[in-house]
Amino acid sequence: MKTNFIKPYSSPEQIVKILKTRGMLMDDDRKVENYLMNIGYHRLSAYIYPFYKNPKCDLVLKEGTTFEQALTLYRFDKKLRILLFNEIEKIEVAIRSILANIGCQELNDKYWITKPEYFANADKFNQTLAVIEKELVSSKEDYIEDFRRNYIESYPPAWMITEVLSFGNLNYIYSNIASNKLMKCIAGHFGLKPQVFTSWLTVLANLRNMCCHHARIWNRDFMLTPAEPRKMSNAWIDTSKIDKKRIFYRLCIIRYFLASVSPNNNFNEKIVDLLALFPSIDIAAMGFCRSWQRECLWS
Repeated sequence: MKTNFIKPYSSPEQIVKILKTRGMLMDDDRKVENYLMNIGYHRLSAYIYPFYKNPKCDLVLKEGTTFEQALTLYRFDKKLRILLFNEIEKIEVAIRSILANIGCQELNDKYWITKPEYFANADKFNQTLAVIEKELVSSKEDYIEDFRRNYIESYPPAWMITEVLSFGNLNYIYSNIASNKLMKCIAGHFGLKPQVFTSWLTVLANLRNMCCHHARIWNRDFMLTPAEPRKMSNAWIDTSKIDKKRIFYRLCIIRYFLASVSPNNNFNEKIVDLLALFPSIDIAAMGFCRSWQRECLWS
């Protein structure tokens, strides 16, 4: 049964006093107030939460907990999001191109994305086409405006359309392809089966959106559970002792894709360097296994 939200607003000055009563140590109250004003207590509270004693509902902080410790978690999470957003971008760009290229090659039709005969579910296709039309109308890209101005076709070719759609829309298109051969060919480019490929794209699109909207990711228990590949043609990991809802599993998915789309990538080094920069971070809370660096995927 729903009720009214009666919790009152608390100013940064009031929150500082509240945190102190819970046992938090601060060197400079004014500085903490400034952080609370510019970042917001609601956002920072997620990084304070791990420092509460059990039961957490008592809201008593562990002895010696400082505001700086919570701020360190916040800073780490921010740098991790920026790193992952940049790496996912490489994967997203590659998938746009591969979807368009392989589709055009296999179907011998450069307009295949806007033709219903190539898709399994008519309703899903119509939804996708409505999104495509909306994106094309609102697009200010030079190549889209040039196409509208100079050509009689109703829609641009696939390699233009994939550039104006979201990551999620690309996955929606892929998952509705009628040709099992084409689906296998696209997923096979990454050494994956279609079911796993679709699942991993969904996971990466979700993670990308979280990074874009500044959501906490370092110790999050993600809602989506990635599909587990049974047999891999490329290097993977022993997942028997890994929590698939934690961020480490997603780092492994990113690492796996990058091996195909950016073979000389230094994602491994970037992760190691970031963890070295924040030695106090509990990587177990992120789902890392102890021997993660010895796995073939990360070596």
